[in-house]
Amino acid sequence: MFADSRLGRLIDPLRDRSWEPEALLAFCRRRAALFAHLGLRSHERVLLHYGNRPEFFGDLLAIWSLGACAVPIDARLTPFEVTTLARAAQPRLSLWEEPPAEPLRADLASLGAEIAMLGDEERRALPEAPPARTSLDDDALILFTSGTTGQPKGVVHTHRSLRARWIGLQQCLGVASFRRTLCLLPTHFGHGLICNSLFPWLFGQDLYLLPPFRPDLVVQLGSLLDRHEITFLSSVPSLWRLALKTARPPARGTLRRVFCGSAPLSAALWRSIRDWTGAQVLNAYGITETASWLAGTTTPVSVEPEDGLVGVAWGGVIRVARSREVGGRSGVLDPCAAGEAGFVWVSTPALMRGYLDRPDLTNAVVSQGWFLTGDIGVLDDRGWLFLRGREREEINKGGIKVHPADVDSVVERFAGVRDVCTFAYEDALHGEDVGIAVVLEEASDRALLALQELCARYLAGYQLPQRWYVLAEIPRSSRGKVNREAVAKRCAESFQARPLLRRAGAS
Repeated sequence: MFADSRLGRLIDPLRDRSWEPEALLAFCRRRAALFAHLGLRSHERVLLHYGNRPEFFGDLLAIWSLGACAVPIDARLTPFEVTTLARAAQPRLSLWEEPPAEPLRADLASLGAEIAMLGDEERRALPEAPPARTSLDDDALILFTSGTTGQPKGVVHTHRSLRARWIGLQQCLGVASFRRTLCLLPTHFGHGLICNSLFPWLFGQDLYLLPPFRPDLVVQLGSLLDRHEITFLSSVPSLWRLALKTARPPARGTLRRVFCGSAPLSAALWRSIRDWTGAQVLNAYGITETASWLAGTTTPVSVEPEDGLVGVAWGGVIRVARSREVGGRSGVLDPCAAGEAGFVWVSTPALMRGYLDRPDLTNAVVSQGWFLTGDIGVLDDRGWLFLRGREREEINKGGIKVHPADVDSVVERFAGVRDVCTFAYEDALHGEDVGIAVVLEEASDRALLALQELCARYLAGYQLPQRWYVLAEIPRSSRGKVNREAVAKRCAESFQARPLLRRAGAS
């Protein structure tokens, strides 16, 4: 853990709370005593079902002080999805802000997970737990990037990979512009947690925490920036599509730097953000497997926005190669010429240890110390990276990744479904949203409504398809594979989207 004196303050504006480092560390010690009393030991795992408040960071430090591994998950997940991830993580503890429903509590108990609530530490006078002796190569963080309804894919970071990211960012970016950092992003994924929050806070900068993606807060963004004299925030494009339409610009001029990442940033939106904020706006390229921010447009000269422009690596090396394979024992890539499109590879000391219990997935993307990002890009003659597309099938809904296979696996549970294909379609607010084509045994509104109700029970809100297409068949290759982009194109050209039917009271 970083030296105590380097921690910044944690500010919770909605609850009008400000935690000095000493108060946070006292909370951390009480929580560590509770966790130790409940049986948490080194190398065990802890699920965190809440985030974006000071207590989350106190729990994170308490977990690390005992040599355990933190597993933050999305608080919006359904009980079915939580249980799926818990089976993969095998947690010793499960930490909650509000008590889970009894069926879920029973499921977690059957997996050996003790339940702990915020406030439990105040009800017991427990002896202080001695800190564990930890290694830099011990697991520190597991972030699930897919598989909430199927086979989970958890990215495992060690203390070494996380520190490598933070130290690399400090060397490349400095910390002065992060003096008062605002986090509007979820703290259960890499962008919001590792870089937007932990990086500035662990280097002594103040961190302001708000609930993620709340429209009522986004429309107040300018006044929030002014009121708290924010100097930095990171963001995703969909946040700005709403803010630019509804919020007044900041007037006090304290904002110095804005990052935008997790989804493609167009040149037009980039310029609009720059004009609205009056600050330096940078495109930040990050991947969970590389501990988020990997590259960006921080250069000694002014950068004019361009579609697809990323910039230079921060604490690593980026190569664009003609092949998805690394050649030979020497780990040589077949490089593309300047301006030639190819597969984007990165080498960084912040690379994950691997995917949780999935060496097959790890070996498919990590070779000879290089990581295959799944993106297609070019390097120009200056060595600047431009992205041209992606090889992955994931749907990027305003920076939140939705994996089509997760949705498919739920829809396939419905007895009346013969075939299914989930895909991305362009959306003015989110950049992309979730579309789905289904082949039904009974192609009726009643059957479709029953299928949508099933999805609402088993999928988080952001995963729910917003456009539904009923097809006679879904085209597949001779090997049974489906081209999701081809299905999306066929639906868009040949069919009218059916309106999404919602249950009463659904948001």
